[in-house]
This record gives sequence, structure tokens and C-alpha cells, in this order.
Amino acid sequence: MSATVTTSRAEELAGMIRQYSEVTERLQHSHDQLLLTVQSLRSDLAEKNRQLERRNRLAALGEMAAGMAHEIRNPLGGIQLYASLLAGDLADQPQSLTLVNKISAGVKHLERLVSQVLQFTREMTAHRVPSDAAEVIEQAVDLAGPTFAALQAACDVEGPRPLKLEFDPNLLSQAVLNLLLNAAEAVGPKGHVKVNWSAICGRHGDAKKLRLTVRDDGPGIAANLLDKIFNPFFTTKETGTGLGLAVVHRIVEAHDGAISVRNAAGGGAEFELTL
Repeated sequence: MSATVTTSRAEELAGMIRQYSEVTERLQHSHDQLLLTVQSLRSDLAEKNRQLERRNRLAALGEMAAGMAHEIRNPLGGIQLYASLLAGDLADQPQSLTLVNKISAGVKHLERLVSQVLQFTREMTAHRVPSDAAEVIEQAVDLAGPTFAALQAACDVEGPRPLKLEFDPNLLSQAVLNLLLNAAEAVGPKGHVKVNWSAICGRHGDAKKLRLTVRDDGPGIAANLLDKIFNPFFTTKETGTGLGLAVVHRIVEAHDGAISVRNAAGGGAEFELTL
């Protein structure tokens, strides 16, 4: 066998080995990509299952709360009526009248709480219309202004103007206001809150979604409470219904969006929502 034939066969064999190696590398790459895809899908599925479990739990809790609220509202009306009648009879007895007025004030407080519970349990639908997200956010900041002024706290805003998107402006305003009031209470006197918004763009560079963050320089949130922060009726405050952040969560869900909370690296809490 000539050296030329031997060389030719060696080159042919080397070429086959190279081709085999290339095919093997491509298969390994495809396997790795598929593995990453499967892991991502499993993670997404686990998150969707958690969201579904939460929605089912909240739906059951909402039905129970609505039933209780209706049962409580009826006797409250009777108590308020009798208290007003009694106040008329005690017009010339200041001390007794003061006690009756305290009863009326307590009943009115319970009535407001019941109304908030009923509002929370109602079906929430987002009526999306083309709107300027920057304008809606800044209006919510203005509404929260008196609260920040009373605390001598600061609120800075930053984001592109205008920012045209489709969303429910009333619901977005309510969500931002609730986040701001929650942040104001967290930072307390002389605290600082920063509101930042931006657009999440589509393939062609057009704005598709809103990303909003509200960050405060308060004490932050205990790690064991982070998973409970959006639960209805959950609160760490001495006063309050625990419905503010739960309503924000429902508003975000009505827009098929997402909301998360974390403790910022520099201290304080940071809420981020996309819708």
C-alpha cells in the first residue's frame, strides 16, 4: 500500500472524527439548551402554581370576609340608630352625651372598615385606555403630599415624561398612592422615599409595559414577613386594616402584571411593579 493511499485514508479518518466531534458538540449544546429550558419551565410552573394557590386562598378568604361584613353591617346600622336617638334624649346631660358620641364614633369606624372589606372583595377589572403613566404617577404623589408634609418627609420622583401606555389610570393611581402612604409610614419623620418609573419596550422599541419602583429609607421588612406582606388583613402597624398592599396586589393582578418586594442593599424596602 502506497504512502499516498495511507495518507489519504488517515485524512479521511481524521475528517470523520472531526465531523463526529462536531455533531457530538452540537448535540451536547442542544442538550444543555434543552436542560436550561426545562429548568426554566419548571421554575415558571412552580411560580404559577404558587400564584394560583394564593389566588384560590384569597378568593376563599374574600368570600368569607364578604359574608362576615354583610352580617356585621346590619347590626351596626341598628346600633347607630339607637345611639342617635339616645343622643337626642341626653342633650342636657353632657357627660352621658359624650359617652354616646364615643359609641357613635366607634360604630362609624367599624362601618368604614366593613366598607373597605366589601370593596376589597368585589371583582376588580382593569379598564385599559391609552394614558400618560408619568402624569398619573405624579398626581398620586401630589395626593400623598399632605402626608409627607405632616411627617416632614421627602418624596423624589424620576422617570420619562410623557410615558404613553394602556392601563387603568384610576387603578394605577390608587396603587401608587397606597404604596406611597405605606412608604411614608415606614420612613417616619424626616424620612425619604424615591419613586422611579420606566418603560419596558417590545421588539420594535415601543413601550409595552410600565416598571415602577417605590423605595424608602426606613427600617426595611423582616425576612420572615416578606412572603406575608401582600396578604389581606396582615399588618405590623398598631392601626390600619392591612388592606392597602393587598389592594395594590389585586390591582396589579387585574392588569396581568407582577409585584415584588425586597429589602434594598442600602437599607429600607423597595417595591417593584410591572403592568
